[in-house]
Amino acid sequence: MGRLRVLAWQTLSVAAIVLAWEVAVRWRVVDPLFVPAPSSIVRVLGVTGAEALPRLGDTLVKTLLGYALAILAGVPTGLVLGSRPTAHAIAMPYVVALYGVPKILVLPWIALVFGIGLSTAVLSAAVFAIFPVVVLVAAGTRDVDPALVTVAASMGASRGQIIRKVLLPAVLPSVLTAMRVALVFALLGTLIAEMLAGTRGMGFQMQRAALAFRAPELFAATAIVSVVSISVVLFLEHLNTRLGRWR
Repeated sequence: MGRLRVLAWQTLSVAAIVLAWEVAVRWRVVDPLFVPAPSSIVRVLGVTGAEALPRLGDTLVKTLLGYALAILAGVPTGLVLGSRPTAHAIAMPYVVALYGVPKILVLPWIALVFGIGLSTAVLSAAVFAIFPVVVLVAAGTRDVDPALVTVAASMGASRGQIIRKVLLPAVLPSVLTAMRVALVFALLGTLIAEMLAGTRGMGFQMQRAALAFRAPELFAATAIVSVVSISVVLFLEHLNTRLGRWR
């Protein structure tokens, strides 16, 4: 199936969903108080967007700071755990166990220690994002062909050279996958922190709209965040493809 044909089918499917949604609301199949019609969302999109842009910028700054912390700490940790069997055997069960703990349980403790503000949102984003990075990078490192490491070591390569010239190129797909997943988790952590312990940002705006039962504004704000998130993930996917050719 050609690319244009696939795109046409995707467009038609989205249009059909939106049309069915509009009809369901107009025929009162769903309550418009909770699920507004797409036409109502479009009408408030301009006003909501004008208010949302500064808040979105604030949210993205917190997200990127937490995301950077997660990548800077998670990638080296994953490489170490994946390349050292003893460290993997000792530490990985704790990492997996902490990965399974709902991260929202940590948020009240972060707010208790750091208060309400930038630090809480940034640390929440980092906590949400770091565990998938460590797990994916460690798994990718353990999947590297041991023969590559053996050959490099037999040719006199140091530990640092093995990591830079053998492990990193081989584990690059896992790192890029971890970066894509971590970005979504970091944004989620920031939004939750803003909803529960924030006074600004998109999470705060969405929470305020929800408590006031302003469903069209809530859906419009959600659409704006979703578009930005999808765009960044698609950019990382494009980067993955380009770097995959280099590898």
